[in-house]
Amino acid sequence: MFRRVLVAAGVAALLAPLSASPPARAQDVPTTPVQRGLMIAQLNCSRCHAVGRKGESPNPLSPPFRELGKRYDPDLLQEALAEGILTGHPEMPEFELTPAQIDDLIAYLKSIQPRDRAALSRTDAASRL
Repeated sequence: MFRRVLVAAGVAALLAPLSASPPARAQDVPTTPVQRGLMIAQLNCSRCHAVGRKGESPNPLSPPFRELGKRYDPDLLQEALAEGILTGHPEMPEFELTPAQIDDLIAYLKSIQPRDRAALSRTDAASRL
């Protein structure tokens, strides 16, 4: 059975200032779409996926985010993220993201795709439409 992950609550909790101490440095608070997208990926996806530019996915069946451009144009994932990604295995939660969070996550995904692979994937995806 799929679990609903409320990303907004997790992101809000991380961004809420701690009453005891402020962030150590200004750069600790994500301010760009790419930084916020990375935080969303780390909070909700890193249990199974490698979300950075390097490293293996903890779950071998989960593709590293840096390789998603081989299969999908990140821009074309917007609708799937808005409607909720469903997969055939129970470990993959159904995500509910706000439009702003979707934009941030896509910005992050695009930022880590190898340039040559991302361009090739867009060409392949466009030819399938």
